[in-house]
Amino acid sequence: MGLDTPQRLAVDALLDDPGTRIVVCCGAGGVGKTTTAAALGVRAAERGRKVVVLTIDPARRLAQSMGIDSLDNTPRRVPGIEDGSGAGDGELHAMMLDMKRTFDEIVESHADAERARAILANPFYQSLSAGFAGTQEYMAMEKLGQLRARDDWDLIVVDTPPSRSALDFLDAPKRLGSFLDGKFIRVLMAPAKVGGRAGMAFLNVGMSMMTGTLSKLMGASLLKDVQTFVAAMDTMFGGFRTRADATFRLLQAPGTAFLVVAAPEPDALREAAYFVERLAAEKMPLAGLVLNRVHGSDAEQLSAERALAAAENLEEGGIVDQESGKAGLRDAADDGSPGVGDVHDQSNVNDVDDVSDVNDVNHADDVDAVNDVDQITAGLLRLHAERMQVIAREQRTRDRFASLHPEVAVAEVAALPGDVHDLAGLRAIGERLAAGVPAAGA
Repeated sequence: MGLDTPQRLAVDALLDDPGTRIVVCCGAGGVGKTTTAAALGVRAAERGRKVVVLTIDPARRLAQSMGIDSLDNTPRRVPGIEDGSGAGDGELHAMMLDMKRTFDEIVESHADAERARAILANPFYQSLSAGFAGTQEYMAMEKLGQLRARDDWDLIVVDTPPSRSALDFLDAPKRLGSFLDGKFIRVLMAPAKVGGRAGMAFLNVGMSMMTGTLSKLMGASLLKDVQTFVAAMDTMFGGFRTRADATFRLLQAPGTAFLVVAAPEPDALREAAYFVERLAAEKMPLAGLVLNRVHGSDAEQLSAERALAAAENLEEGGIVDQESGKAGLRDAADDGSPGVGDVHDQSNVNDVDDVSDVNDVNHADDVDAVNDVDQITAGLLRLHAERMQVIAREQRTRDRFASLHPEVAVAEVAALPGDVHDLAGLRAIGERLAAGVPAAGA
């Protein structure tokens, strides 16, 4: 361990606590958030909790690992969960966020049927709901709010969207809410709100210059779509800001726990440190750091330097001079020594030659075998040296994080030889999470 040894994250205590209602796995992309979220869900369910895992990852690996053909916007029961709590209450459901469908559900639930149809058919709405910056993060929070309000599960595990910056997850709901309730939208709504001759006069005089400018920037067709969308959504805009604020408060509530997921690499831990600081600034409850893909060794007493030196010795001195060995055999035969066999008459010469040939072949085979073993051993020593260098580099990176954030509890998860593809693999990850330290040789 390094000089700054962090406190261990008690994962099982977190999952077993009935006061923990939401666990949010967040961090940079590609660090194992989805697998971590799924493993936490499996472990919590098999310890007796009713869990739903909300993933944002469109890849099919999670569904396959849980034995489900596919995931969609509806929670689906995961078969094969073995409730070991004794109470028999453990269940696991999983779902994958459908960003557009979630937006459609908001419209359908907050507008009458005729207005909902008009909104859903509007081209600007279709673009907004499918790909507007921040929409995915906002809809993830909308779905979280819906799941929490249903109260069908006592634990919700959220896999946050992959993004270039971990801060997008916290900023996007407010950003989209501000857009939908902001000055630009209010300006577009103004003519419809004024009404009558005054409204027409306002439109003709006050809006003509802006509308002309926007038409040039956006195109007349798009501007008309936007204005139609705004008119149809008029009664709903305040709700977006209200729900964004409510979800933000939910994330700050004591029943929520954030887990920052990272890999033991400088960039990932730098992002994790930034996220830890942002969570603290927003007064959001941080449970700890999950450090994935940590390497270990069963032979840590053999340093990289010693392993490389041993490999070089084998490679430089392990080759035997086969010609000198053969010469020694011939010399022994010439001076009459009994090393190979006594030659009493000419009839035995051929026999002696045959024996010498056999000995030469056996000696060459032995030398080749020794050289092969030496080469293999040297290769293994070099592999071990590389592993020890990786371990040392990871330890230095972890020490730097611990020195900056000694208050953050850490669970280290050993690197696995392959991808997780079934419930057994998710259970293995869960066991490593609960242990909190990587197994030797991982």
